Amino acid sequence: MFKTMKQLFTPTNKDLRVRILFTLGVLTIFILGISIRVPGTDDLTNNLGFLELINAMGGGALKNFSIFALGVMPYITASIIMQLLQMDIVPYFSELAKQGHVGRQKINQITRFVGIAFSFFEGYILAFAILGKTGNPLEYLYISTVLTAGTAFLLWLGDQITQKGIGNGISLIIMAGIIASLPQMFITAFSDLVVIGTAQETIFGILKFVLFVAVYFLIIIGVIFVQESERRIPIQYANKSTNAYGASKSFMPIKINSAGVIPVIFASSLLSIPTLVAQLVNKEGVTLFVQKYLNYTTPVGFLIYVLLIFLFSYFYTFIQLKPDEFAKNLQENGGYIPGIRPGEETEKHLSRILSRLTVLGSLFLVVLAGLPIIFTKVTSLPTTVSIGGTGLLIVVGVALETYKQLEGSLLARNYKRGYSRR
Repeated sequence: MFKTMKQLFTPTNKDLRVRILFTLGVLTIFILGISIRVPGTDDLTNNLGFLELINAMGGGALKNFSIFALGVMPYITASIIMQLLQMDIVPYFSELAKQGHVGRQKINQITRFVGIAFSFFEGYILAFAILGKTGNPLEYLYISTVLTAGTAFLLWLGDQITQKGIGNGISLIIMAGIIASLPQMFITAFSDLVVIGTAQETIFGILKFVLFVAVYFLIIIGVIFVQESERRIPIQYANKSTNAYGASKSFMPIKINSAGVIPVIFASSLLSIPTLVAQLVNKEGVTLFVQKYLNYTTPVGFLIYVLLIFLFSYFYTFIQLKPDEFAKNLQENGGYIPGIRPGEETEKHLSRILSRLTVLGSLFLVVLAGLPIIFTKVTSLPTTVSIGGTGLLIVVGVALETYKQLEGSLLARNYKRGYSRR
């Protein structure tokens, strides 16, 4: 890492530094926009429930009810739906996925239109939930339009980062939103844990805060370890001889958590629907049922949340990796897994490995998503102070990918300069 930073500040990499500064400048605009509230509205004082995930990704923008309250979540939802539709569900999207760069551009354009439509719909529901039946249609339309414009502007900022900056723009905006709320969280934790009283109470409070910070960073190290862990399946190609044994060896890496944070987003989105419906219906019986059985703070709601994460982990992992297609392509290219027959046996072998890894990945996601809930229950700290959470997984994943992209750019430049000298 230190070597990469040293190379970055050499005179030949001035353009890379400009790209990094441009990225930081755009993210600063996003952070400033979080504090700009939608005109004529107030902060949200009630419990957000499963909408807390959107609030965390937006750096508290939803709680502030800023112009970026919806963040880029409508686009993320649209992207997930479009990915599912490409899996032989809608033939048109399946064909586009097979058309290479042109098809991906078309899919990306459609995804953005769908994301804008989702943001308008979600903004209208959010406006109704805040204003209640006291508002009029023009007020609902005004708020939903402002929130939709905020989401559209964030998507444009994300494109600018991707084209002129470093890393994936949308991912970096989400990461910046999560990081923006961390300083306030540590300040709140310090003020609640460190009690100014007797010397013994103060020292004990400081020790508790130090323990809190230490556990937080240990969890970060654990997340990095799991994110970088993978199972390597050896693959041989008999028709590409490169060594004395007559076959070239390679590996198929499968990450423990292949699904990433998508299962948690799926589960949170699905369980947020009854909450929104209860707010729209505004009936006491419906509200009590949702609070008792579909709230993640209750035992039943938490169990449903965990089961949904497990189900979506399996569903999304197998849709993404597709053992049957991989076995077919491997056989067509003359490859095979040592000790496993090509075809159906290879497919079963891959499915078995993928199932075992998905169990570990799902447990990891459940622990990470459940830590903040359990931590809030067993401590007297506010809900804004938490340990773990899917936001941490997003930050670590995006940071690692951005660093790898930066490192790859530096290596490519060094290789080109070394080749040109020859």
